Amino acid sequence: MSNFLGAARDEARRLVEPLGRRWQHVVSVGQKAEELGPKLGLNVDLLAAACWLHDIGYAPHLVNTGMHAIDGARHLRREGWDARIVSMVAHHSCAVLEAEERALSVELAEFERPPREYEDAVCFCDMTTGPAGADVAATDRLDEIEIRYGPDHLVTQFIRRARPEILAAVSRVEGRISNNPGVRG
Repeated sequence: MSNFLGAARDEARRLVEPLGRRWQHVVSVGQKAEELGPKLGLNVDLLAAACWLHDIGYAPHLVNTGMHAIDGARHLRREGWDARIVSMVAHHSCAVLEAEERALSVELAEFERPPREYEDAVCFCDMTTGPAGADVAATDRLDEIEIRYGPDHLVTQFIRRARPEILAAVSRVEGRISNNPGVRG
């Protein structure tokens, strides 16, 4: 594995492991990307590193905007991480729609959007992994997020708005998997 991947695991452990259950989610998302990336013809080092790092913006000392995708990406940029990894963290799981809900589109625009196949793969790994690390259907994951945050929360509003695009991204990845015999999701 590359230096990106080992460093990403270490950085995620340092920043997310203290957050409890979220660490279980991050480990499973990262491991899923490590397995899935090469089978989708994607650079596993870049994809898996981004998946290991996707939730670092929840670390309390990194919170600035309150949007974990932006806060995590800004930290990675400050630390000199590869711009491709930073962009995947910034834009993971339909972050563009969350940024609109939070009036943070200008802040998110600091980061170039990754190629669609990478953005879809990060979304797939994130949205088919439950909060405790178990594989889940994307619809169940979205339902769980809505229940966890409650009906009036901004995150719930974002998830309701993003649901069609998240499910489309998951479907595109599933389609690529089904076109590659022997690939396990």
